[in-house]
Amino acid sequence: MKLKVLYFARYREVLGRDREWVEGEFSSVDALRQFLILRGGHDVLGEQNIMCARNEELCALAETLVDGDEIAFFPTVTGG
Repeated sequence: MKLKVLYFARYREVLGRDREWVEGEFSSVDALRQFLILRGGHDVLGEQNIMCARNEELCALAETLVDGDEIAFFPTVTGG
């Protein structure tokens, strides 16, 4: 499967990119996230309170993936 992965806010800054294409077999958003972390350079995605979206809709890390999905990772937003 081929997935479009987007990074927003601080993640984009830390990773030095706003998107990339990833190919492989991933059963869930979390499986993709773990792959990116283990591949190297994406340790920031290991944060406990990470948020994600699949095809522009918020989702849980357990969300199932299919070929062509667009996955976005972004940090939680807090306001004061």
